Amino acid sequence: MGHPLLALWSAPRSRSTVFFRMMLERNDLLPFHEPFCNIANDGTTQVGDRAVTSPGDLVDVLLGLAEQRTVFFKDTTDCEYDAVFDRQDFLKGGRHAFLLRHPREIIPSYAAIKPDMALREVGVEYLSRIHQAVLDAGGEPVVVDSDDFVDRPAQTVRAYCTAVGLPFRDDILHWQPGERSEWRQSARWHTDVSTSSTVQRQERAYDRTIETDPLLRSFYEHHLPFYERLWDRRIRIS
Repeated sequence: MGHPLLALWSAPRSRSTVFFRMMLERNDLLPFHEPFCNIANDGTTQVGDRAVTSPGDLVDVLLGLAEQRTVFFKDTTDCEYDAVFDRQDFLKGGRHAFLLRHPREIIPSYAAIKPDMALREVGVEYLSRIHQAVLDAGGEPVVVDSDDFVDRPAQTVRAYCTAVGLPFRDDILHWQPGERSEWRQSARWHTDVSTSSTVQRQERAYDRTIETDPLLRSFYEHHLPFYERLWDRRIRIS
């Protein structure tokens, strides 16, 4: 690759689209929003004027684009794309970051949008699997705590940029609100970020939580060890 291929992986409801929206303020990246998830959910994702219909082909396209420009994509792990595990060139050659949120916050937020959610859709276990695959391939994964991101955005984004080799710009922390074409395929999941103009914490109250719903509690207990493993590897923000 002539330029970096920057990947941001996160479990769903982990503030990753806010991170993506911030990165759209840069003019030095070719950005893609959830291309792997688009294929998993809809059978296709648009990359420029090309419709890509398989994860393996998508890896080839992203690596090819990175020959010409710095590519940035973010994707979520409520879907699964095992084809990436066979691509050592992608796992080692990309600069993979992992945006982490506590499952006690992910689960009620996800259940509010998709009440019949499945255990795997919490996504933290699969996030940990991709992180381990990058390690096993000889890559250097970066873990960012999304609480740091919303509570200390400038310091956290600066640390992220340093870790993945991007110049830091503080002007990307503010933007004009509005829906973006980049996330039109999954717009119902991103209503908050469409009305946002900066990185900030948003508090929500939910009827179903891990305290009130035994099923959600069992999801939490399953995914918690994978969260803790990743959290131990996070960037420390001073």
